[in-house]
Amino acid sequence: MYLQEVRTRHKGKIYRSYIVRESHRVGKQVKARRIANVTRLPEEAREVLAAALQKKRLVPVEGLEAQEALDYGGLAVLEEAWGRFGLDEVFASIGSERKRRLLKAMIFGRILFPSSKLALREEARGTLLAKACGLEEKDLEEDELYRAMDELNGCWSGIEKKLYQGSQPQGASLVLYDLSSVYFEGEGPEGLAQYGYSRDHRQDRRQVLLAVATDGRGIPFHVEVLRGNRADRTTLTGLLVTLRRRFGIQEATFVFDGGMRSCWNLEILTGMELEYVTRSTRAKLLEILSRLPEDRQLWLTDRTRVLEIEQEGVRYVIAGGEWRAQRDRERRQSRIAQAEEVLLQITKATRREVNPVNLGSRVGRALQRLQAHKYFQYGVDASGRFWWKLDQERVKEEEATDGWYLLETNLPATKASGQAVLTHYKQLAVVEAAFSELKSYLEVLPVYHWRPDRVRNHVRICFLAFWISALLGAEWAAKGFTEEVPKVLRRLQTIRLVKLSLKGQPLIGLFSQIPPELNALLQKLDLLSLFASPPKWAM
Repeated sequence: MYLQEVRTRHKGKIYRSYIVRESHRVGKQVKARRIANVTRLPEEAREVLAAALQKKRLVPVEGLEAQEALDYGGLAVLEEAWGRFGLDEVFASIGSERKRRLLKAMIFGRILFPSSKLALREEARGTLLAKACGLEEKDLEEDELYRAMDELNGCWSGIEKKLYQGSQPQGASLVLYDLSSVYFEGEGPEGLAQYGYSRDHRQDRRQVLLAVATDGRGIPFHVEVLRGNRADRTTLTGLLVTLRRRFGIQEATFVFDGGMRSCWNLEILTGMELEYVTRSTRAKLLEILSRLPEDRQLWLTDRTRVLEIEQEGVRYVIAGGEWRAQRDRERRQSRIAQAEEVLLQITKATRREVNPVNLGSRVGRALQRLQAHKYFQYGVDASGRFWWKLDQERVKEEEATDGWYLLETNLPATKASGQAVLTHYKQLAVVEAAFSELKSYLEVLPVYHWRPDRVRNHVRICFLAFWISALLGAEWAAKGFTEEVPKVLRRLQTIRLVKLSLKGQPLIGLFSQIPPELNALLQKLDLLSLFASPPKWAM
C-alpha cells in the first residue's frame, strides 16, 4: 500500500486529495486499486498515515520522553569479551554469584574509570556498569566490594591456571619477566611494605614489588606481590619454581633485565635446563670491546649491526641503535646539567676552611642522587676553597659506546641467531609498557590498603583488568590496530543507550547516534554487531 497525492482545479482553485492505493500483480502488470480517499489531509497526518502503511510503530509525541541515557559502548565490548574469554568459568571457584558479579564490576571499573572502592559507585553513576554485571548501583557499596575482593584468598592459583590455559593453549615458550615497585601512603601492611629501591622515585615511602610474567605477545599470566626491600636478583628462583609447578612450564626461554642477573640465577636456569637471555653489565661490555681486534673496531661506527662473541664458553651478543645512542646522550646531558646546578649552589654556599670530609660526603650524596658522580672530580684546595670540574675524558669514553649494550645467553646459535636473541630482549619493552599500563589500572598509586591480603587482592583485580585488555590488544593488533585498549574503550563509552518512555511507561531502547569516526573504528575492529540492537538485560 502507498499514499498518492491527487491535485484538481475547480473555479480557479487547486484542491489536493490523498488516495490510499494498494498494488497487485495481474499477469506481468502491476495494477493499483483505490482503497480510501482522504481530502485535504494535513502534512503531519499524511506522514503518520504513510508510516502506518509501512507497518512502523507509532506513538503520540505528547508524553514521549527519554527516561535516561547511559554510557555503554566500552562496556558492550568488555561484556562480549568476558563471555568469549570464558571468565565466568574462571570465577566459578568463587561460591557466591553476588560476589562474582561484584568482582566483575571492579574489574570493568578498573579499565573504564580507575578509582578507589569508595568512589566506584559514584564513577559508575550514569553508566550501565552495575546492570551489565547483574547488579544495582546501590550494590556497589565499599564494604561489599571489599568482602567480594577477599574471596580471591585461597583460590588465586587456580584462577591463574585457568587464565594461562585460556590465553596459552600451546603453552608459553618465551617468558618475559620484570619487576616494578608501588609505594604506600602511610605505613602500609606490616611485613610487606618496606623501604627499598623505588622506580617511582619515592624513597621516602614504603613500597611493595610487583613481579609479572608475560608471554612473547605481552599477555600476562602470573603476578606476585613481594616485600618492598627484596633485591631484584633474589626473585627469579621463586618465579621458576612457581611457573613449573603451577603452569607446567618445562621448556622455555626466559628473558629478564640486568637487575635480576646473577651467577646464581644463571646457574639455576642452566641446571633446570632452561634457556635465558639477559643484559650483562657495562663493565663487561667495555672489557669485551677493549679486546676486539682492530678490524672489528670499525664495526662500532655502525649501530645497525649485531656482533656475536663467545668468551670463556659464554655467548654474548653486542647490539645497539641510533635511538638508544640519542637516549644515552640526552640522559647524560640532563644528569650533568642538574649536577652542575647543584655544584654551583654548593660553591656559593661554602665558606673557606670547611671540613673536607663533611663537604665531600655532602657533594658525593648529591651527585649519587643525580646519578652523575662518575662525571665529576672535586675537592678542597690548599687555601680551603671548594673546587670541581667535569671529567671530559670520562664523557668521551661514554660517547664512544653510546647506544651499545651487551646481552648474555645460553641459547645455542643453531637455535637462535644473534638477531633472534636481540629480538627476544627487545620484547622486554612490551613488559615495561605492560607495567606502565598495569600501574594506570592500579592507580594503586598511591596504595592505601593496610592488610597484606587486600593489597595482594587489589593488585590481582588490576592484573585481571590488564589481562582482558592485553588479550583484546593482541586481537586488535592482528587487525593492524595498535592503540591502547583502555583509551579506546573509554572513547567508546560515549556511545549511550537511550531508554524512551511514554507517559512514564518504558517503551523502547536505542543507541545514541554513533559519530562517523567511532563508526569507522567499530568497523575496523569488527565490533559493529555489538551495536545492532540494545541488549535485552538493559531494558
